[in-house]
Amino acid sequence: MRNDADQTPAFDMVLFGGTGDLVMRKLLPSLYQAHAAGLLNKDGRILGLGRKEWDREQYLAYVEEHSRKHIKECFTEADWQQFCDRIEYLRVDAGFPEHFPPLAEKLGEMVPGRSVVCYLSTAPEFFTPICENLAAVGLNHPNVRVVLEKPLGHDLASSNEINDAVAKFFDEHQLYRIDHYLGKESVQNLTAIRFGNALFEPLWRREWVHNVQITISEELGVEGRGGFYDHTGALRDMVQNHLLQLLCIVAMEPPASLEGNAIRDEKLKVLKALRSFDVQDVATKTVRGQYKAGAISGGGVPGYLEEAGIPPTSTTETFVSLKAEIDNWRWAGVPFFLRTGKRMPERLAEIVINFRDVPCPLFPSPVGQTANRLVIRLQPDESIRLYFLAKEPGDTMNLQPAYLNLDFNAMFKVRRADAYERLLLDVIRGRLGLFMRSDELVAAWRWVEPIMHAWEHSTTPPKQYTAGTWGPAASSALLSRDGIAWHEES
Repeated sequence: MRNDADQTPAFDMVLFGGTGDLVMRKLLPSLYQAHAAGLLNKDGRILGLGRKEWDREQYLAYVEEHSRKHIKECFTEADWQQFCDRIEYLRVDAGFPEHFPPLAEKLGEMVPGRSVVCYLSTAPEFFTPICENLAAVGLNHPNVRVVLEKPLGHDLASSNEINDAVAKFFDEHQLYRIDHYLGKESVQNLTAIRFGNALFEPLWRREWVHNVQITISEELGVEGRGGFYDHTGALRDMVQNHLLQLLCIVAMEPPASLEGNAIRDEKLKVLKALRSFDVQDVATKTVRGQYKAGAISGGGVPGYLEEAGIPPTSTTETFVSLKAEIDNWRWAGVPFFLRTGKRMPERLAEIVINFRDVPCPLFPSPVGQTANRLVIRLQPDESIRLYFLAKEPGDTMNLQPAYLNLDFNAMFKVRRADAYERLLLDVIRGRLGLFMRSDELVAAWRWVEPIMHAWEHSTTPPKQYTAGTWGPAASSALLSRDGIAWHEES
């Protein structure tokens, strides 16, 4: 067992919404995995907060029933019991200031080097009262860190309102706006591929890159969350955060260091360089879709309008594709195509870098085949494929596509931390690089807002696509106008 506990300071992990789904399914299992791997300091406590008048034994019984089953690997009864020894419970209702002095008493005096992590696994409307009540009892000292779970608002104004309110009580370096996608091992590898290998850097620019495609697709539908999803949609749920963060990592300049602000400074430059949309751009450079009944994995599934909790006249998008352009020296003229959707053929996240053809080809290219392509797959498996043309065996000089394949699971036979585990450890250690800064959030909302507003005022409904397909035909047409096709179509 690896033991890096000396790298992790003593901590108190305070989980607001401690009986909620996120805590049970993700946070406690992730903390268990870190504990079992020897990554948590022995002097680390986990304090679940909730409205129920429970004692510690009742809370542990609830954890046993609702969280233990979500642990996928490295489970032993001994580790589980040791992990449970870390857990305590306290009744705290975010709306009752009188509940916070007992919390401060429970945590005790500030100890140098010991971090207090307050994870706000609650609805956003509770962020401000929680932060205000924490500050009122002195729990905003420099050792306190606050994790804000998304969604951080539904538009720029509401996002600014939350950030401004929280900033009254905590400094920016104490705020960790979490996007679990940035904690994925594969996303971390994307940064390493870009900046750890001299092979790619000379080619990673407009002179050699023809276009970039970034896709996050899901087989699932709304899965019983219709009421939430219908007020959110794919643009807010996926593009404004996950897809834009991947675009930033692909497009940003090398940071001066791996320090948090150095990385975030470079991502912010990309967001600010994104060309803004006007009404005409939204009409010609974006596609919004909504799935109708179809089949996934051989089984029939209902359309979006037939899902529970969805109004029959809903125009909420379940699919988005768009053409983004970055107005800077490195990427001018290179289109970035972003795509996400529900009820698509497979669960997939990948980045495709299509390089330009050789300037003076000596050989005829195989009909319908594309070479000079780097495919970085982030999920469900993690791999890198470099496609190129090679001579086929025989006495001719005919070329055929070939590829080099790197499968990370096969290459590295070690345990892989999940996204929340890595991010929770980073918060405990005070590492900000994988968390969004407020100015990043503002820039991302500012870029997507013209699209949101145009769609909200449009009388044209979303384009229908059959569940189990790659989206509306208009999505393919979006690329074909530039003489390009999506990776799976070429």
